[in-house]
Amino acid sequence: MKNATLLLATMAMAACTTTTPPPFDEDGNPNVRDPAGECDAEAVQNHIGHQASAEAGATLLDLSGARTLRWQPPRSAVTMDYRPDRLTVTYDDDMSIEKISCG
Repeated sequence: MKNATLLLATMAMAACTTTTPPPFDEDGNPNVRDPAGECDAEAVQNHIGHQASAEAGATLLDLSGARTLRWQPPRSAVTMDYRPDRLTVTYDDDMSIEKISCG
């Protein structure tokens, strides 16, 4: 029983460790995540006031460089997790875009 407890404790601790070091470039510097797909909401701020639609969403994705689009309807809750590749578009009851942001 004592050996089983020790084994389980060792396995649990091993699950919390990282075994793979981050990749490094030829100069020994850590590689940085490729920024492709990161959202740029500044590029689409002129679309505030436009009607929310599937076509508008496709245009906003294309112009912002984001990989994913999240529509936020009025009076709805959304997750607070931050994703640099996601464009969030908030609209009102009349389907008019009120806010465009990344995350």
